[in-house]
Amino acid sequence: MKRTGRSLPENMLLSIRRRKSRTTRTEPRAPVDGASALVASYNVHKCVGVDRKFDPERIVRVIREIGPDVMALQEADNRFGDRAGLLDLGRLEMETGLVPVPVSGNGKGHGWHGNVLLFKRGTVRDVHQIKLPGLEPRGALVAEIDMDENRTLRVIAAHLGLLRRSRSEQARVVLDIMNSPDEKPTLLLGDLNEWRLGNRSALNTLHTTFGPSPPAVPTFPSSLPLLALDRIMANRHGMVSSVEAHDTPLSRVASDHLPLTAFVHL
Repeated sequence: MKRTGRSLPENMLLSIRRRKSRTTRTEPRAPVDGASALVASYNVHKCVGVDRKFDPERIVRVIREIGPDVMALQEADNRFGDRAGLLDLGRLEMETGLVPVPVSGNGKGHGWHGNVLLFKRGTVRDVHQIKLPGLEPRGALVAEIDMDENRTLRVIAAHLGLLRRSRSEQARVVLDIMNSPDEKPTLLLGDLNEWRLGNRSALNTLHTTFGPSPPAVPTFPSSLPLLALDRIMANRHGMVSSVEAHDTPLSRVASDHLPLTAFVHL
């Protein structure tokens, strides 16, 4: 996999230099170059902010700031017990137009292993819930969405593990989902928990289908982003553009991750 971002020391210096001039934009991004959709990925950290306050309403406000057409959330359910969902999905739909992709057997949870996939328009054709290997309970949600009569988008929403070996195994499972690099347009969204680039990355096998990847944009920690743990990748060159962290006063405190956004061309 080619080097697609800055090194950790470079990110540290750049984040420190930009700290005083960080954006205050709170409106949805305007489409660029005829983009079909604005997509986003957001680890909501169980709705606990950097101030240690549990506040789901802040997460809804951040999502409203972004205004995405498709969005993947991680850690949107309790991790233990009945894995109950933490957001008011009815309010979220009313304020943003986003509805969750339906999953089966989730009890009180919003999604699958904390992964929730939301979309604003179109029809869900198919959904698969994938349990990923590793010591931690991790999963991926795979959905095919008919955006209109002529365009179908497949989205893989995933949260990979903290251990490098687990991430390598999980990346291979993601590749197994992809039958060939030239099939339907596919996005991989989520907290992939990998900041390394090149051959040291546990995700270097993904470049056969998803490379060359867009630049790795730091999103963690939200107060001073240094690590590009969250990713938006596609199986077609030029399909993803303008990858940015949604960096606003509210998003810096609502979770320990900043949301990651990008435009998609279908």
